Amino acid sequence: MFDFHARLGPGPDAAAALLAAMDGTGIEWAAVSAGGLLDLDRLSAQVAHGGRSEVAADNERTLALCGGTGGRLLPFFLADPCRDVDAYRASAPRYRGLEISPAVHGFRLDDPAVSALVEIAAAARHPVYLVCLAQPGTQAGDLVALARRFPEVTFVYGHCGHTGLDASGLAEIAPCPNIVAETSGCYTAVAGLALRRLGAERVVFGTEYPLQHPRVEVVKLAAVPMNPADRELVMSANARRLLGEEATWTGRGSETGADTRS
Repeated sequence: MFDFHARLGPGPDAAAALLAAMDGTGIEWAAVSAGGLLDLDRLSAQVAHGGRSEVAADNERTLALCGGTGGRLLPFFLADPCRDVDAYRASAPRYRGLEISPAVHGFRLDDPAVSALVEIAAAARHPVYLVCLAQPGTQAGDLVALARRFPEVTFVYGHCGHTGLDASGLAEIAPCPNIVAETSGCYTAVAGLALRRLGAERVVFGTEYPLQHPRVEVVKLAAVPMNPADRELVMSANARRLLGEEATWTGRGSETGADTRS
């Protein structure tokens, strides 16, 4: 299994704790971003009502922690559009994807700085992960508008929407082929709806560790009806494809979490 969305929390043992949780659940690989930027009270308030935090992600720490995992953890750059465009441009080749977070950094998807980040992601062949919100400028329709401007970039629609029950969001993204849905945090009914509306090729498994234990998400998707071929796509193959690993993936034999594409 390949977890497309986990985080490295604070503390020196963050990578070891994540790997232990993965080992206990049968997950081999994970794409990871910096975590623990906001406490849950602040984060939940900004999700519900909007707002901006000036907190900065320690992307260098993410990169360093991934580098010691034999290729099991693949680092994403978590960017604040207000200040990280130049930093992402300079370091993009060392990462495997881009994450932007309207909930944490309080921006609109039509901000020119967001487009600047996505242009860098396009050049680096990075997928772009984000979670939409209910505020104007951050909704599923705003993501569709952004994705249509950058058809060469794959956007990952985190949590299948912002409420766990965002069926209307799935309907909005369905006609846009370069948007893929990620399943952490949503209901089984919504995960099944994502499969029906988007097709198995456009759904990826994720956990949102450490906010959610990986076992919960594995059990959840085990309860969603899928044939074996579709389950392989959702649980692993789609993630490998999005990260350019179909031909070159060597799993635990990789030396670092850095880019191994040819």
